[in-house]
Amino acid sequence: MRGKGAGLLQSVERAMRVLDHVAAAGGPVPARDAAVALGLTLPTTYHLLATLVQAGYLVHLSDQKAYALGHRVDDLARALHRQIAAPPEVRRVAAVVHRQAHAAAYYAALRNAEMIVAHVDECPVHPRIRVLDVGFHEAPHATAFGKLMLATLTPADRDELLDRTGTPAVTPATVTDRAVLLRQLRQVRGTGLAVEVNEFQPDLSCLAAPVNDATGRFIGAVAVSLPTSRMRADRWTVERVVRLGAVRASRAVALQSTLRPGPP
Repeated sequence: MRGKGAGLLQSVERAMRVLDHVAAAGGPVPARDAAVALGLTLPTTYHLLATLVQAGYLVHLSDQKAYALGHRVDDLARALHRQIAAPPEVRRVAAVVHRQAHAAAYYAALRNAEMIVAHVDECPVHPRIRVLDVGFHEAPHATAFGKLMLATLTPADRDELLDRTGTPAVTPATVTDRAVLLRQLRQVRGTGLAVEVNEFQPDLSCLAAPVNDATGRFIGAVAVSLPTSRMRADRWTVERVVRLGAVRASRAVALQSTLRPGPP
């Protein structure tokens, strides 16, 4: 992680900021509004917008004199889903965890110091947390699988990540104090399980256990979300299901790596 920021092209960085700003807006964004919000000159903003429109990442809505997301963004989202898709064996493990825990089940994969949701198994009776869809990767300090990742990072990489993301209050129960979070992470390392109670969404809790590859390297997590009242009543039953699911997923990943053909 260290050394991030070296060799960045300013024009590309500015274009990404413009794209992020339009994506985060509630509707089409006029060029002047984007320039003011991002601290850019209006001519520079127009050049960046025109470049993004030409590439298909934005569209210019001439009748509204504003800009909105283009089709290429959706293409990228679909490509991301293909690239992070969990292996079939891991998806089968998640389905078993969902049935046995009577809770929404997730597989989150580690990608460059980010835990990204790669698969969700849910049903109308036990639905997922709405924002935890495939591709979600935010708020590592407030999610169970995020805490697992933070617990495995070196102190320097963990501090760099938290300095960049911060520890904002997602709910009133979110742990925002860095010292308290570090105590949580020590507990995660000791128990091999991460738990968050009402930290990411009120009245919902999550448990996550680590998935390791054949060398023992942390590569992902099996997790569940369920109402906090149920988690407190059935904690040990659900924990056993999650831990066993993580073991099975680890075995599936290890087996897949041994079956994968090597270089000729």
